[in-house]
Amino acid sequence: MNKSHSKHLLPSLNALPLFEAAAFYESFSKAAQSLHVTHGAVSRAVASLEAHLGVPLFHRRNRRVVLTPAGELLYKATRDSLAGLDEAVEKIHRHSVDSPFFTISCEPTLAMRWLMPKLGDFYRLHPELNVDVRMAGGPIDLLAAGCDVAIRRSDFGIPNDYRVTPFAEERAGPVCTQAYFDALGGHWQLGARLHSRTRPAAWKDWLAQQSQEMVFDGEQEASILDRQQDRHFDHFFYALQAAQSGLGMAIGSLPVVQKDLEEGFLIAPWGMVPTGHCYQVLSLDRMTPDPRVLALESWLIETCLEQER
Repeated sequence: MNKSHSKHLLPSLNALPLFEAAAFYESFSKAAQSLHVTHGAVSRAVASLEAHLGVPLFHRRNRRVVLTPAGELLYKATRDSLAGLDEAVEKIHRHSVDSPFFTISCEPTLAMRWLMPKLGDFYRLHPELNVDVRMAGGPIDLLAAGCDVAIRRSDFGIPNDYRVTPFAEERAGPVCTQAYFDALGGHWQLGARLHSRTRPAAWKDWLAQQSQEMVFDGEQEASILDRQQDRHFDHFFYALQAAQSGLGMAIGSLPVVQKDLEEGFLIAPWGMVPTGHCYQVLSLDRMTPDPRVLALESWLIETCLEQER
């Protein structure tokens, strides 16, 4: 493979940030103030670029400068390049194991109903970390997203270069309020099923795992076949919120609804069964594991073990 490096016809790179500031402010004086340099330094930088390129970059109009077409072209390229460099440096800093900034991407429903109420315990254990929780679900490119770890349900493929640490087995079943359960007389077949577009197969999967067939009378069977009473929501979180508001039954999962069950906002009268999925931490597979990631993994595992005791 030819790895020869071509020589770029670039001007002085030191001059480009000064030019970019002058173009942004349309003023050499304001650019100098923003960069804490002299007016002359900005003027000389622009002059050197113009000499190198052989074209003027600004029209001088009293105290204001206006970009020429060539200046506009160079300004856009310089602005985009400097922004890209800033982003790369920030990512390098954030992904350094010594950085106090620790960014967690977490599935929204799990974050709002389970992780956030418990995160204070992690803060107390690790006050040296500045934790930033970003809510997102599904596959993720950690580097592109600027995240150190992602907490995800194991329902999609994971790249081979990721470290994967499961911390909770998922179990699921219908959940509703105590009042709604009483109104049904304990017959889930009579209730309104709450569906979400982010987990469209939740009810189907739960029904498939029931170990015995249910026997209904004619009235109950007609009610089950009448899908008009079912309600559909955009997101899993909304379906659970609707169940908590007494609008029907949703398929809730552990550990997502753990706190709701403990505090009596929801009940799971028909039990919870394993779904075959788990919740897991995804991180970059480093030669030396990130101690911040190890701390999060240990805390999540211990927290889930305590819930089961």
